[in-house]
Amino acid sequence: MDLVGIPVYSQAQRRTWLAIRQQLGGRAGLIAVPASSFDTAPYVSGEIEATPEVSFDDATTFDDGTLYEQPAITVVAHSLTPIGATIISLRAVDVAADLSGVRFSFNHALYETGPAIDVTDDVWTVPVFPSIRQLIPAGAELEFDNPSCLCHLADDRGMDGGLDMVGFERRSVSFVEATDYWNEQA
Repeated sequence: MDLVGIPVYSQAQRRTWLAIRQQLGGRAGLIAVPASSFDTAPYVSGEIEATPEVSFDDATTFDDGTLYEQPAITVVAHSLTPIGATIISLRAVDVAADLSGVRFSFNHALYETGPAIDVTDDVWTVPVFPSIRQLIPAGAELEFDNPSCLCHLADDRGMDGGLDMVGFERRSVSFVEATDYWNEQA
């Protein structure tokens, strides 16, 4: 995954960039990187939807008055899915009619589904790639709105910056999936 040509305009942005770079510690660090999936996400309307903001059940908000962000897409694991599984059963709660060819994540492990093997009522059985990296309990809510991928920087100097040939500063960063992390967890 590459983020290319990120403009840096201010001292505050440069300092934030450097602080993130230091915190990552080069390739050794871990970061959850958004995996843009708006174009394939199974929104109920069939088009990109904002995540609704609501109060809690008792009509309260957070201490600062902000509302709770609720997912626009709700899909849960229908049954326990063990590490290494290549098929998953998904229960569609608040979602479009098709769960084939979509991305989701669970604890920042990113997956893509294949064509449906079986659809019974609201339960979709689909192949998943890559194989399941962490046990997914039955009933676990899966992230379809904003899936993410656990990554490392592609190299230790991956967040270096500087001015381009015309004196304008743009930064780029490359990430690789942290497969070593999932292998250690298994």
